[in-house]
Amino acid sequence: MHKDVLIIGAGPVGLFAIHQCGMLGLKVSVVDSLPEIGGQCSALYPEKPIYDIPAYPRIDGAELIHQLEEQAKPFAPNYYLGQSVTALSKHDDIWHVQTSTGQTLTAKAIIIAAGGGAFGPNRPPLDHLEDYEGKSVFYMVRRREDFRGKNVVIAGGGDSAVDWAISLAGLAQSVTIVHRRAKFRAAAESIRQMDALIDAGKITLCTPYQLKALAGDNGQISAIHIADMDGGEKILAADTLLAFFGLAAELGAIASWGLHIDGHTIAVDPATCQTNREGIFAIGDIASYPEKLKLILTGFADAAQAAHGIQKYLFPGQEFHQEYSTTKGLPTK
Repeated sequence: MHKDVLIIGAGPVGLFAIHQCGMLGLKVSVVDSLPEIGGQCSALYPEKPIYDIPAYPRIDGAELIHQLEEQAKPFAPNYYLGQSVTALSKHDDIWHVQTSTGQTLTAKAIIIAAGGGAFGPNRPPLDHLEDYEGKSVFYMVRRREDFRGKNVVIAGGGDSAVDWAISLAGLAQSVTIVHRRAKFRAAAESIRQMDALIDAGKITLCTPYQLKALAGDNGQISAIHIADMDGGEKILAADTLLAFFGLAAELGAIASWGLHIDGHTIAVDPATCQTNREGIFAIGDIASYPEKLKLILTGFADAAQAAHGIQKYLFPGQEFHQEYSTTKGLPTK
């Protein structure tokens, strides 16, 4: 489907870019490698509070995404989820983007809002893991309530593992943390809270252990085998495994588009967020310029700069005057 702008990435910054483009009368499509909108807010911390969003002293990741989706809804974006970009070409000033599902999307301009790139979970090396994924093995928590009364095993030693162990203690029937080291890579206050819950018997700690095997049937785990560094083993009763080993991010096909790439970021002009290729813009964490702050707030500002930059790019020679939403209102269809 042809649109004025194709946004690659449906995280918070990509969603706000829909609104900013829509306010300028630009029609938008959005493609994302994840099966739902929200990016890392949905994948990593849907129920964790965020404290630095203007006008919200505190807002959960999932609620922020919901509000951004509602804000974008009047502009009727087309979402293409669960697919990543695989190729790019330009014909007669129109960009053609192919996706991993065989879709061909066309647009006059492109906004890359891909964060650190297309990402997916680092999976533990367990036999038949795929038989349990999405049924009793998960790499993210979408709803705390789904784990009420469950025997939950959490594997990992970072913020996600510690935070969700704290959050699920008391809600789940049992919470066990499995980590290969006694030291955790999480915020000091979170570790303090976790240690207090361990002392109170509300969280069981298994260190230094690693996952060895899953036992169960028809996608439902019944037990998890773990092993220490000396070969000693334990069997944990479990209904659910939450595996938090981080996300693997890569630019994928974007890396071959001839953009100025430094590590995992793309250099842009901060005034417009345009890359070195005319018609391709980048915003949010994937965009870099001097003194860039990697904050959602900064990404929102990038989205506004890019939308106005695209308006000037698509309509060269026209004079535009900035209008405020309070006087302009939403564009009529």
